[in-house]
Amino acid sequence: MKYSILDLTQQDEIQDLFRATFGDSEGAQEGEMIGELANQLVVTTDSDEMVIVGASQDDVLLGCVIFTKFHFKDNHTNAYLLSPAAVATATQGQGVGQKLIQFGLDTLKAQGVELVLTYGDPSFYSKVGFTQISEALVKAPLVLSYPHGWLAQMLDGSAVPAIDSETACAPALNEQKYW
Repeated sequence: MKYSILDLTQQDEIQDLFRATFGDSEGAQEGEMIGELANQLVVTTDSDEMVIVGASQDDVLLGCVIFTKFHFKDNHTNAYLLSPAAVATATQGQGVGQKLIQFGLDTLKAQGVELVLTYGDPSFYSKVGFTQISEALVKAPLVLSYPHGWLAQMLDGSAVPAIDSETACAPALNEQKYW
């Protein structure tokens, strides 16, 4: 398996992977929605505010994670949001997602990123160092429908500090249906 930073020339592959993966697990409608989210993130997010990592084998994209800049109105912490992430259905359960996320976290750390947040399954994301946080520590940009899925990690291994600030995510993620 090859882990790498993806470029925008792989936009169609990225969208297709998210559409198929989420379609298989959550149904066609969810697959279309998350496929379109991945596409909109790639199309509308400034390249200097996004890191896309992929796992491929024999030039076939089998996993992808999109990290986008997470903004604080009144704080200068360098933060990113991990969302969405996908591993091809036939490749799941082999550790590809964990290795891919770790590759992305290492890449961000090398770029000076301090904090990474995500919104998802605590049992999965805890395997790669994320811990549950409350909005008392870091406020989500929109209302969380699944508050115990709000997760974070400091890339230096320290505890996530309380950051008293309004927050903002990439415009493509700034829709309540994703939260």
